[in-house]
Amino acid sequence: QVQLVESGGGLVQSGGSLRLSCVASGSGFWFYTMDWYRQAPGKQREMVAAIGNSGRTNYADAVKGRFTISRDNAKNTVYLQMNSLKPDNTAIYYCYQGRGSSYWGPGIQVTVSS
Repeated sequence: QVQLVESGGGLVQSGGSLRLSCVASGSGFWFYTMDWYRQAPGKQREMVAAIGNSGRTNYADAVKGRFTISRDNAKNTVYLQMNSLKPDNTAIYYCYQGRGSSYWGPGIQVTVSS
């Protein structure tokens, strides 16, 4: 069983930055791709960024150049550095790991005020 717990969200002004963290329980963290998703009010959940076990990254077009995903396998942690935040980045952000079964964190609120 894998448990994911996000932290680092909150309220920030437009143009500001936040860093989200997600700690994973269980073994084998280093092997699996880790993703960040988000869901804004009234919208579908969407992928924001992903990082593979090689460190290769993938980003949604809307966040390229502003968000950076990274991982620390020694700490079983994946990060999402979010810079130049905009009000439409307001959403609940979720950590995700797929390893046969899908594992989601409970989500954390990010609110960007204008």
